[in-house]
Amino acid sequence: MPLNLQANFHDPERRRLRDYSAGDDFYELLIESHRDLDEARSAKLNARLILLLANHIGDLSVLREAVERAREEV
Repeated sequence: MPLNLQANFHDPERRRLRDYSAGDDFYELLIESHRDLDEARSAKLNARLILLLANHIGDLSVLREAVERAREEV
């Protein structure tokens, strides 16, 4: 399975008028999850979230490509 770089956010419980609405909702959720956390706890949250999502994806080739692409921008 190749890494999907197209917008792929969806919420099966809500019908959306725009493709990116669910992505906006995720961004808001992500920002809100960091509210009131100090830098160390925020980093721990990010690390835990990355590991949970990586486990959900499970495909090492997809994860490898995602890490490589993310590192290109750093």
